[in-house]
Amino acid sequence: MKKSLIYTKTGDKGTTGLVGGTRVPKTHIRLEAYGTVDELNSFVGWLNCVIENSEHQEFLRYIQHRLFTIGSYLATETESKQPKEASILTNKDIERLEKQMDLLDSQLPRLNRFVLPGGSESASRAHICRTITRRVERNVYKVAELYPVSEEVLIFLNRLSDYFFLLARHENNKFSQEIYWEQGDI
Repeated sequence: MKKSLIYTKTGDKGTTGLVGGTRVPKTHIRLEAYGTVDELNSFVGWLNCVIENSEHQEFLRYIQHRLFTIGSYLATETESKQPKEASILTNKDIERLEKQMDLLDSQLPRLNRFVLPGGSESASRAHICRTITRRVERNVYKVAELYPVSEEVLIFLNRLSDYFFLLARHENNKFSQEIYWEQGDI
């Protein structure tokens, strides 16, 4: 098998190709969306470096694969081309995420105050993933204003930020490091 080239020179003029063949400016809303998905995926990998529980590590790798799926989907001209099967999220993906969220939530104390990002290293990284997920979600909704985006992608991203919040709480509660917002003077 021939080694692929890292550089193709096709983007030297400020455009890139979508799955479907159309060339768009590198500032195109689709690129902003799937580029932010890629950024999130990198931060999830960084988070996974400090997670000690092997089941959580495995689930984070699953999330990374689903994020790659979402990036591939967003790079596809959905208005004129059916995404490949490998680029499609299903209700099973949402259900798996929700099941993991329910499991984490069942292990946490009831929350009656606002949580500040921080605490442990792993919780802090999970909070970074949570906030980047929210940005991804906003960017994907901008894409959805102009192009078809599957409901499963939108739902998965919405759940994903909540998953990272629960994971951050879980990591902090292992060592009683959760930090709460104190209203007024501190």
